[in-house]
Amino acid sequence: MATPPDQPPQHGGFGAPQDQPQAPHQPQAPQPPQGGFGAPQMPPQPPQGPPAQPPQPGYGYPQQQPQQPGPYGHPPQAGPYGQPQQPGPYGQPGPYGQPAGPYGQQPGYGYPQPPQFPGAPGTPPGGRNPFKGRPALVVGAAVAALLVIGGTVFAVTGGDDEGGKKPVAGPSDDGKASSSGAPVNPGDGSGDGGEDTEDFNADRKAGEAKVLWYKEAPDAPASGAEAPGMWITSKTAVKAAYKEVVAYNVGDGKPTWDTIALPQKICAVTPQKTADDKVVVAYMSGTSDRAKCNQLQQIDLDTGAKGWKGVVADGALFDSAISIELSLAGNTLMVGRSQFGTAYDVRTGKKLYDKQKYGDACFPTAFAGGTRLISVASCDATEANEHDEIQELDPATGKVKWSQKFDKGWSVAKTYSVDPLVVYSTNEDKNSWNIATFKPDGGYRSQVGFDEDFAPECDSGFLQRNLTGCTGTASDANTLYLPTESTTGPNEIVAIDLSTGKEKWRVKSPTDEAMLPVKVEGGNLVAYVEPSYDAAGRVVGIPTAGTAHTPKTLMQLPESTAEIEDSFYSRDLAWVDGRLYLSSTRLTGNDDTKEKLMLAYGK
Repeated sequence: MATPPDQPPQHGGFGAPQDQPQAPHQPQAPQPPQGGFGAPQMPPQPPQGPPAQPPQPGYGYPQQQPQQPGPYGHPPQAGPYGQPQQPGPYGQPGPYGQPAGPYGQQPGYGYPQPPQFPGAPGTPPGGRNPFKGRPALVVGAAVAALLVIGGTVFAVTGGDDEGGKKPVAGPSDDGKASSSGAPVNPGDGSGDGGEDTEDFNADRKAGEAKVLWYKEAPDAPASGAEAPGMWITSKTAVKAAYKEVVAYNVGDGKPTWDTIALPQKICAVTPQKTADDKVVVAYMSGTSDRAKCNQLQQIDLDTGAKGWKGVVADGALFDSAISIELSLAGNTLMVGRSQFGTAYDVRTGKKLYDKQKYGDACFPTAFAGGTRLISVASCDATEANEHDEIQELDPATGKVKWSQKFDKGWSVAKTYSVDPLVVYSTNEDKNSWNIATFKPDGGYRSQVGFDEDFAPECDSGFLQRNLTGCTGTASDANTLYLPTESTTGPNEIVAIDLSTGKEKWRVKSPTDEAMLPVKVEGGNLVAYVEPSYDAAGRVVGIPTAGTAHTPKTLMQLPESTAEIEDSFYSRDLAWVDGRLYLSSTRLTGNDDTKEKLMLAYGK
């Protein structure tokens, strides 16, 4: 992270977020990109926050050294701990010149290597594989390909929802050492089952969770394949993998609908789902070097019905759908390109509006969805004026609710949370990062006010920023929860006050392995504790209020799947209705192993 500032924040610094939001810019017609948008952009990094007085060192850290200014035009103050960043295990330069953590690793599976930002989020979750330490797939090298979305032609089909009662799962510790039956229907990921059944519950020990079901991954190319997206409804667990979308009953793993086979590999998905359980996936137009990620398919997660289909059309020069990102906010689907975005009604596929170039040659380059729709633009009219801007849009109309500038040199990289809005930005020249939070009206709220090696697990698209591509973070209305880096031994989760940017409390992992925030639920921070080489992971609950924040085990995973749990190159986690869902987001394509796609644990 960037070094903490020596002075309190000043208002109005080099175009960074101000205390008062700026007047919204009026959209203009799309124009060819200006200046240096053909160059790769650097990935974002974690921010630091401002304290009023230089705090005393804490937790045994040495005294803080002077730091670089933050993205708001004023040098950040030294944080409560005032310490310089500690070296990480990989020997990459850190935000203060020290080695960075796991984000400085080399990418795997043939991805081109992006520029490395010290401490930048970029490590996909995963276990201990030959690349021990969970190497980054791509650390957000946003190559601005100057893409624009043109008109779209849709063919619309139907699809009805199905009702269903919400399953209820109790605690995993039933106090009995027994096998509750083999996990059902293991197969190749398409729901057809398999002959080689593994009974992970045969030697289940007292207190261990049951493996409700598991699925083997579909065949993938030797070079590997993406398996993005995992969506859990009240009755169905749905997973995208290579060219398929598969669905299983949350309780017993039986297929809930026929596998959807797509003509080409899946290249983007909406991380979110609608209130009535709809998602959109994108797949490639072909297999040649000129193929584009421009085929859209709406899917009903509960029924498997394929809704409308759309093709993202090419437009003028530099307007090509080489890579896109998808976001959902309410009933609005935002299709993001390197410099433009187009919004559609996710229910019908009808185009709603374009988010085009505006103002001072500002090109919207990335979007984040959820309960709000956030847009980030790169503004490059002149080198002296170059900066990023962040806006909140009305999802239904595209109207700008508020707009904030970032200082020259600061790049918005991630949103750790959309509501409340928490933004992670980086500065390549200063080798620094910043984490800032904003008020509902866009006014500046706070920035993280102490130096720490935070280590959420993030990845990014090769051609675009992926604003929502992080796991290992959680937040509620007033608190952000981030994991520290684990080098040797346990890490910690730090609770950060979003009103002040200061630490509220921290808690150490109950084992020698790292612990990652998953979600806030029922007054507890639910966290996942990593497996070790010979021991399974667990799910813990940490009380968020009061003074006692001791992790309590909610689910102890079984030793029988510890090796599988530890082997995912990158993974997705979901804790829903007392069940844990664990899936791979990257298939290796290794024919010599029976690669697992997804596992479900419960009572």
